[in-house]
Amino acid sequence: MIPEVWAPRPERVRLWTENGAREMRRGDGDVWHADVELAPGDRYGFLLDDDETPLPDPRGRRLADGIHGPSTVVDPAVFADAGDWAGRELAGAVIYELHLGTFTPEGTADSAIARLDELVDLGVDFVEPLPVNGFEGSHNWGYDGVAWFAVDESYGGPAAYRRFVDACHRRGLGVIQDVVYNHLGPAGNYLPRFGPYLRTEGGNTWGDTVALEEPAVFAYVLENALMWLQDYGVDGLRLDAVHALADDRRDDLLTALSRQAERIERNGVRRPIALIAESDMNDARLITPVEDGGDGLTAQWSDDYHHAVHVALTGETEGYYADFASLDALVKTATRGFFHDGTYSSFRGRPHGAPIPETLEPWRLVTFSQDHDQIGNRATGDRLTATLSPDRLAIAAVLTICSPFTPMLFMGEEWGASTPWQFFTAHRDPDLGRATAEGRIAEFARMGWDAGSVPDPQDPGTFERSRLDWAERDEEPHARLLRLYRELIALRRREPAFGSAAFGDLKGWADDATGRVRLRIRDLEVRVNLGAEPWETDGGELLVATRDGVESGLLPPDSAAVIRMHT
Repeated sequence: MIPEVWAPRPERVRLWTENGAREMRRGDGDVWHADVELAPGDRYGFLLDDDETPLPDPRGRRLADGIHGPSTVVDPAVFADAGDWAGRELAGAVIYELHLGTFTPEGTADSAIARLDELVDLGVDFVEPLPVNGFEGSHNWGYDGVAWFAVDESYGGPAAYRRFVDACHRRGLGVIQDVVYNHLGPAGNYLPRFGPYLRTEGGNTWGDTVALEEPAVFAYVLENALMWLQDYGVDGLRLDAVHALADDRRDDLLTALSRQAERIERNGVRRPIALIAESDMNDARLITPVEDGGDGLTAQWSDDYHHAVHVALTGETEGYYADFASLDALVKTATRGFFHDGTYSSFRGRPHGAPIPETLEPWRLVTFSQDHDQIGNRATGDRLTATLSPDRLAIAAVLTICSPFTPMLFMGEEWGASTPWQFFTAHRDPDLGRATAEGRIAEFARMGWDAGSVPDPQDPGTFERSRLDWAERDEEPHARLLRLYRELIALRRREPAFGSAAFGDLKGWADDATGRVRLRIRDLEVRVNLGAEPWETDGGELLVATRDGVESGLLPPDSAAVIRMHT
């Protein structure tokens, strides 16, 4: 490897290695070069101006000593293609979101491999790890990453992550990697020392906005996406909070990512590539083809579907849940994708969103009843398991899996994990750690929570409590719920309507007074009884039921069924 670095800000750059320092020369475009070749395993960094502390390479693939230490050259053999994986299409698939650090007791990519066969038995098609790029401390959700090109050492580094991807592929599982291009974390962000990676004015919820108007920064993002898709062989990217990208360059970046994915599908990896946006904009432009004026992404999340399911099952109507109080909200999101499609959002205080054109396919929306945000951003990180009965957890399973959208599970959901998933950090700077903890506690205190009940994100126990307890999976009532999830995913595989329906194939009806819901997908009907009385209804072929006593024409209270309607 011959080191080089884009660094327009310093007047002098030297290459640091364990053998000493040597001057680098500035070339075209403010790219600095060194006339030396580094070997795998060599540690190196850059000395800017007269600072004698080496900074890691902004494109460094490994940080063996953490984000504050020098980079390490990775053997190119780590990134060699491991087989004949042909990929998977997103249409008709089921996604499984997981956090490597809390998925297993060991919290590494290698230890996660040992659990992959159980995900195959469950029936999922893709795993979606939360961000794995380099971050501060021993554990983090991953969204505070500052070393975008490095896999964090806590997970085993780049070689372990590549083994994880290859192990998934050998079992027929695709990998969608969560990536963050809208901000950088608060600790260890050395990029501004090199160049204008961040805007000096404005920002988003998490920090300064990435300066996409700078051509070198724009290219940096594209290069990072290419690394995951080509060098690590992942099958897609989940693009974090695209609404927080710079408004004036968002569409440019998303379109460029789409075009890049198309090119490498045809000429590079020769397998399907999925680009999935997390977005709260309720704007179908994201998934509209580029030739039709859109951004050309494969899919986007629909938080509205989560909100409607959550309110229907829990009765919570605080904050942004207020608009979803009626079961009609569940019908609308289940048949139209968005609830707010130009309607007034009381939480935002304005009209929000736009309708999804019927020409777009429903599977392009990723939907869920639980995910890392909707659990972890609750005050105590409590899952639905903490508040719902086993019967209602089973209804959540039906509404999650048996939809015309692309369902996503959050790790442990399939057995109703009792462990919380809380917000945790491990900042080394005591002032930053204290500010993070105090800010979190104050945020929920303003919403009426007892400050003593909000976990301290810096407390190691908060992280430890968030680890899955795999032993409970084989105990009741967890085992019963796991059997239901397997049965529902198997039904989804057998019934093509779930993955191929059009919006015109979807119908629904609900009644708040009785708590009854019907959701129709071609000849399949999901029936849910959330009321206190049995529901006698028309018959059909019973395909799946959530509890004993369910018949095609009778649903006891707190039950659901999937019925084939005969015409």
